[in-house]
Amino acid sequence: MMTVRRFFQQPKMILVCIIIIFLLFLIAILAPWLAPNNPTVVNLSMKLQAPSLDYPLGTDHLGRCNLSRLLIGMRISLGFASLIFISSLVIGLVIGTIAGYIGGWFDYTLMRICDTVMAFPNLLLVIGLVGMFGPGLTQVVTALILVQWVYYARIFRGMVINLKAENYITAAQISGSSSWKIMKKHIVPNVLPPLVVMGTLEMGWAIMNISSVSFLGLGVQAPTPEWGAMILEGKSFVRSNPELMLYPGLCIMLVVIVFNLLGESLSEHLGVKRRF
Repeated sequence: MMTVRRFFQQPKMILVCIIIIFLLFLIAILAPWLAPNNPTVVNLSMKLQAPSLDYPLGTDHLGRCNLSRLLIGMRISLGFASLIFISSLVIGLVIGTIAGYIGGWFDYTLMRICDTVMAFPNLLLVIGLVGMFGPGLTQVVTALILVQWVYYARIFRGMVINLKAENYITAAQISGSSSWKIMKKHIVPNVLPPLVVMGTLEMGWAIMNISSVSFLGLGVQAPTPEWGAMILEGKSFVRSNPELMLYPGLCIMLVVIVFNLLGESLSEHLGVKRRF
């Protein structure tokens, strides 16, 4: 019988997850054309309608098309989660690599900053920053980037410190290669494999946090459709129309599960350890 570990190591599992994620991004890109109705138009005469040909998943309390809002919400969640991941990764990669390779006061200062940020729970710190910046999607994205880059920086710093002890790095230093050239040609390429794993895992983290902050009313503001905000709007109708919360909740769960499955599979297949 196949063990769980062997299941995650299967290339087919990785391929299936990649295909699903590709389809999700494709749907998100084409969302404005796939949406059957305008997701922000209010029509109170059509509020809380059952599924029909015009409204495949029914309407919400303001008569807006649930399916259209879910599709546009997917675009927001995936798009901004990607922005958060890429921005945090680039900042963390640059700062962590420099700190790990050069060391000294820069490395010491970085570690103190990282220790301070990591002393607080992620979501709590994000909520605190959004509270200072003010509610809104831009503020949420900025807060998530400010919180997340320190984790990447710390991870890359540790990798670089280990790589510095390798013989080929010593040989490059003896040959007269500059620090910039060594980091570019020998350090960065060797820390790239873990990026793939961290990227898939952190995408789920980013989507969850965007939705969580929006659910608290600090993220995406009406009438912009976003999954967390849709759950917030639907909670008042949880008894009479639970599907208003169920639809976006299932979307969040599906996307996070797929990204986490891909991350776990790649971690096992490539032999990369997670940060947790």
